[in-house]
Parts: sequence; C-alpha cells; structure tokens
Amino acid sequence: MSKRLDYNQIAPAGMKALNGLYGYATTQSSLPTELVDLVFLRISQINNCAFCLDMHTRDLLKKEQPIEKIALVQAWREAGNLFDARERAALAWAETVTRVAETGVPDSAYEAARAVFDERELVDLTLATGLMNAYNRMGISFRTTPQAAVGK
Repeated sequence: MSKRLDYNQIAPAGMKALNGLYGYATTQSSLPTELVDLVFLRISQINNCAFCLDMHTRDLLKKEQPIEKIALVQAWREAGNLFDARERAALAWAETVTRVAETGVPDSAYEAARAVFDERELVDLTLATGLMNAYNRMGISFRTTPQAAVGK
C-alpha cells in the first residue's frame, strides 16, 4: 500500500490546527499522558489505523508501560485488574464516542464516565477521542506509512 498524498504539505494550516489540539490533549489536559496514550491506542485499534497503532504503541513503550498492558488494550474488559478503574472508564468512553453512529453515546455510558471523571476531565477525554478519530481518518484515507514499514 502506498501513500496517496502528504496532507501536511497540502494543508499545513489545517494540520497545524489539529496538531494544536494534540498538544493540548497531551500536555495541557487534565488527564495523565499515559491515560491519553492508552485511549489513542484503543481508538486506533477500533479504526484500524496502522500508522497510529504503530506510533501509539511506540509512545507507550517509551513511557515504560508494561508490554502486557499494551498487548491487552484491545481486550481490556477481559484483562482483570491490569487496567485500573480510571483506565477502564476512559477506554469505555472512548469506545462509545468513537462508535457514536452505532451507540448514540447512551445516558448509561455518560453516567458511568461521570462516576469516575469530573467535568473537565470528561471534556478533555472527549476532545482527545475526537482528535484521534480525526487523525485516524487522515492516516487511513491517505495511507500514511507506519514507521515500522518505512523502507520495507
């Protein structure tokens, strides 16, 4: 599969705006960066974005997250106590918001998230979720090559 186009070169102002939200989500939000990275990885799994899967796996490894945890993000519900309550709530919220066309983000999902996150955290989590969905759509639509596949 080859790259279709370089969206960073074609629409630098648009990508700068998207990257600004990335900076907020990863450095200024009310959430720990490791939690945001887990959410980014899970969303990228749902959307099947190879570039983002590669990048977020590498990010989590650099932050010394256990390989077992990274490997089980996709099956977090069955992973016992490997994920704490906040991580499970964040992953559940990210999944239902990512699949909004299917789920409609029901009241029960909102209430479950609000039981764990305050209003600011939930807004920040939703911003991070929307951001990663946007990045996934850019990467998939234009066939961004994962670092692992460069030169192969």
